Amino acid sequence: MRNILYLFALSLLMTAVTAPVSAQSFPQKRAITLVVPFAPGGGTDAIARDLAKPLAEKLGVAVVVDNKGGAGGTIAAQQISQAKPDGHTLLFVTSTFVTAAATDRKLPYDVNRDFSPIAKLGSGPLLLVVNPQTGINQVSGLIENAKRNPNSLNYVSAGQGSINHLSGELFEQRTGIKMTHIPYKGSGPATMDLIGGQAQIFFATVPTILNQVKAGKVKLIATTSKTRSKLFPDVPTVMEGGVKSFEVGTWWGIVGPKDMPAETLAILNRAINESTASESLVKRFEEEGAERFAGTPAEFGTSIKQELDGWRKVVQDAGLKID
Repeated sequence: MRNILYLFALSLLMTAVTAPVSAQSFPQKRAITLVVPFAPGGGTDAIARDLAKPLAEKLGVAVVVDNKGGAGGTIAAQQISQAKPDGHTLLFVTSTFVTAAATDRKLPYDVNRDFSPIAKLGSGPLLLVVNPQTGINQVSGLIENAKRNPNSLNYVSAGQGSINHLSGELFEQRTGIKMTHIPYKGSGPATMDLIGGQAQIFFATVPTILNQVKAGKVKLIATTSKTRSKLFPDVPTVMEGGVKSFEVGTWWGIVGPKDMPAETLAILNRAINESTASESLVKRFEEEGAERFAGTPAEFGTSIKQELDGWRKVVQDAGLKID
């Protein structure tokens, strides 16, 4: 009997020695790298850095922001899809993560299959703005103008397949109008040409266009959210302007490589949800007219899938072919 107990204890010891490190060991005593798929200094980068500090305090390890821009965020996404799923390499994602996948079937990764959704941070509306010289003051006026003069109105975007581009496509589909899309390499030059009168319409993110709205250089005629923005409570939504089923927003979240352990996901999700309640992030979201979100990894994953399906339908219905 004593020999049997000895062998059983020895077996348990060997199992403990040879078993892989469990998720309970997360985080290990080394830094977590938060990869931001855009250049430093932009609105996305600012939110990531506002998150990094409280997240590091919650987890007890450093959180280092690493900017890896290029190809609309797909270079960074590919890198993270191939990273070790130990929770120490994460990707900061925005709505571009989904719109890029909706418009490019040749990506070297699958948004639904190759990543572990961790947490959605928050979301905010786009602002539908026009050049003041158009004389357009509301959504109905824009639609009437476009119907009288098909393809005479130009709308700008930060590039093919961007959230600005697909919002314009959706607007055309919901209203039956025809506009001309002018893609740019970024929101900066798109904004400059809108102000200069070379274009008339922009579905812009709040950080991109807020100062121009306040300065009166562009005219804000609607927001794309379901309800009115707290930043502009007197400005109607696109749906209030008569366009049915038009709700578009930009959002921010964190994903990791696929096959991350459930316990690691739970630890990160809890820490991120708590971090978004920090003073710096609450203030950041308020400044951008955004709403904080606190949910589970599963809820974030469902949101990504539903949004991807929706944008793919817009792309298909528009007959878009984007290389």
